[in-house]
Amino acid sequence: MSLPKNLKYSAEHEWVKEEDGKLRIGITEHAQSELGDIVFVELPEVGDDIEAEEPFGSVESVKTVSELYAPVTGKVVEVNEELEDSPEFVNESPYEKAWMIVVEPTDDGELSQLMDADEYQKMLDEA
Repeated sequence: MSLPKNLKYSAEHEWVKEEDGKLRIGITEHAQSELGDIVFVELPEVGDDIEAEEPFGSVESVKTVSELYAPVTGKVVEVNEELEDSPEFVNESPYEKAWMIVVEPTDDGELSQLMDADEYQKMLDEA
């Protein structure tokens, strides 16, 4: 399983990529493999506010529906609308094509509380 070193990770299996002061968010390869084949993704609208550790959407697989938990607090400035027609991107390309939202963070301190790749891997190994 690949874990890009340039990302931050949450305990709820979301990844965060910092881009020019904004944060691109998706779910990890581990999360998508646990869920199985993704058949539907529900995401917030541009302009919505999300709050750290609160649900911001959901993914539905053939097995279950799982909440997506915000790793940071902020305002949604972009949504990956391709996932509406192609939810399988989450399984095929969790770190590239299947990003979910881009957020303008309102609390810069939250990013530093997320795990780096090594810490996330250690959490997975201990689970």
